[in-house]
Amino acid sequence: MPEPAEESRVAESRVPTDRTTLRRKKERGTYDRAALYAVLDEGLLCHAGFCVDGSTFVMPMTYVRIDDTLYLHGATANRMVRVLADGVEVCVTVTLLDALVLARSAFHHSMNYRSAMLFGTARRVVDDDEKQRASIALLDHIVPGRSADVRGPSPEELRAVLMIGLPITEWSAKVRTGGPIDEPEDMGEPIWAGQIPVSIVPGAAVAEGDLPPGVEEPSYVRAYPVRGARPGTGTSGTSPPGMTAPGG
Repeated sequence: MPEPAEESRVAESRVPTDRTTLRRKKERGTYDRAALYAVLDEGLLCHAGFCVDGSTFVMPMTYVRIDDTLYLHGATANRMVRVLADGVEVCVTVTLLDALVLARSAFHHSMNYRSAMLFGTARRVVDDDEKQRASIALLDHIVPGRSADVRGPSPEELRAVLMIGLPITEWSAKVRTGGPIDEPEDMGEPIWAGQIPVSIVPGAAVAEGDLPPGVEEPSYVRAYPVRGARPGTGTSGTSPPGMTAPGG
């Protein structure tokens, strides 16, 4: 059971701030932590935006969520990652595209998506045990079960990694589902309308040619999951908990 201070922090962080308050299509948004985590845990790639010396940068980064912290992974040699680690304000986004929505008019074409936006100040992870946990969790986030088979990071490899922790305290999530919303006068037009589901579908694995004899393809490679829309639905199933999202 969470400590009272933890319960207070979680409840407090659900309250939208000025920069997370949704002002357009607010019915698609949520500040529910479970809904946010559903988006973060399915995604593989985030984008981190920040300003340095008057210039704005947006970097694609791998990430993993552990409890109420989002860990971003980079190299110590990367100057931009070092800037993030030094405490600059950052905005992190994750977007899952579920379907292309084709309407009868050009104006009403849309996309079905699930998205998350987080704000805050990241910290440099200096504890080796925490960095090790985050590195292993990142690997299993990308390929579930992989960490049990591979050699863990060495001290030298850990030193080459710059792991950044972003507390999940200020955020919003947003989702769109459903078909197009056309104008009444367009409904009778002989124009196809509907959804084209989109998902990340893994292809057949390609083994390295120098594997020792007898090394078999792991089950988590053979059965790597499809991420995203289920065929024929335009969504990954039901909306994440706490989300209601009519089309539009």
